[in-house]
Amino acid sequence: METIISAGIDIGTSTTQIVFSNITLENIASDYTVPQINIIDKEIIYKSDIYITPLLSEDEIDSVGLRGIIEKEYSKADISKSEVSTGAVIITGETARKKNAELISKEMSDLAGDFVVASAGPDLEAIIAAKGAGVDQLSKKENALVINFDIGGGTTNIAVFDSGEIIDTACFDLGGRLIKIDDNKKIHHVSEKLKKLAESLNVELEQGREIAVHELEVLADKMADILTEILFAEVKSDDYIYLITNHDLKKKYNPDYISFSGGVADYIGNQSHQDNYDKYNDLGIILGEKITESPLYKENNIFNAEETIRATVVGAGSHTTNISGSTITYTSDILPLKNIPAVKIDENEINSEAEFKTAVKQKMNWYNLEDGHQAAALALKGKKNYSFAEITSLAEMIIEAEEEIVESDFPLIVILEHDAAKVLGQTLNRILDHKKSIVSLDGIKINDGDYIDIGKPLAGGKVLPVIIKTLIFDN
Repeated sequence: METIISAGIDIGTSTTQIVFSNITLENIASDYTVPQINIIDKEIIYKSDIYITPLLSEDEIDSVGLRGIIEKEYSKADISKSEVSTGAVIITGETARKKNAELISKEMSDLAGDFVVASAGPDLEAIIAAKGAGVDQLSKKENALVINFDIGGGTTNIAVFDSGEIIDTACFDLGGRLIKIDDNKKIHHVSEKLKKLAESLNVELEQGREIAVHELEVLADKMADILTEILFAEVKSDDYIYLITNHDLKKKYNPDYISFSGGVADYIGNQSHQDNYDKYNDLGIILGEKITESPLYKENNIFNAEETIRATVVGAGSHTTNISGSTITYTSDILPLKNIPAVKIDENEINSEAEFKTAVKQKMNWYNLEDGHQAAALALKGKKNYSFAEITSLAEMIIEAEEEIVESDFPLIVILEHDAAKVLGQTLNRILDHKKSIVSLDGIKINDGDYIDIGKPLAGGKVLPVIIKTLIFDN
């Protein structure tokens, strides 16, 4: 049994938070079989204070302020970055659109730990928040279809789980902090999308103008109506379509339960905060009240999320890490590897070696840079049992199809779903005369468009931690 520390850092539109978790690994196989290392327990050991995300301006993150927050919380938790084995930094909502967000991602990743990685994308955020809220476990336990609405400051991320599996996601530019008001009830900032929505409601949102409570209620009521359309409208309104961030749900669902997470969730179904609208100088509390009054809340079975405002950061710290299979081959001195794009090839649909080579080359070209190639992982389903001839043939096809990678300084990375990575890696090493860095993993399912991070070995070198970053979820 081995326990590792995972860190989750969520830099959101409104708030920034950190959690640390213990993840326990154990070999559940018998003494006389191949090791099978599984995650058997996850325990949150530290939750930070909740900070207002520091900004230099409305379109730039304050990197110095963020660094101070993270260093302070690591010190309070008495955890050094060298102790952290896995986890994720998630820059979410409108914050992910700030002009220096990518630079901040890298800086926070380097600061936070050797394998704490930067991830973004509304689909990934939707999935992580739903897991932090406990939706996946409810869906699995009750064999139910459950939809989570993660309503933050800038966006609403939606995740649909069926029998424990994620089947759909969506994101809307709807949140409690799309408008900010100063202590004199004057508009300090308003998002462009909310400004356009307000025009159709005859609400003027000019910076410096004093805004009345009833005008905020009109805006929040409209936002609640749009969220209600997600489940009830046969034909979507123009406002609904306009506020889609990246893509809508693939179809209309009839859920067994819905749940709410994110900062606004604390004010949904909770009347104790009524009339305290100006607590945060934004729309959050009023929006929570309007959702409570809507059919979205009144006409569905409500699951009370395990986490609300902390759902994303708990999901990032506890639910992002996968563990590879134990039959693997790797060159340890190249680990960890971060932000590796993956291409998926269904070899069952390939009829010849030439087709395989063409398919691999075409997809690898997706990730070519202006100055040449970059590292990329080849993901295959693989077979449960290979003959010596079959595994040799597969290795030779991979080497031929990835000749540019083989001839470069980048490692050759192959990931199988079935347990055959050790023999495949050994065969690749043999054919390449052990002159190429190789990572051959199994037990991991990856799709086109995913990015992966591969950490340093765990459990005495038997497994590697892998984080799959689903930047596009549109299967």
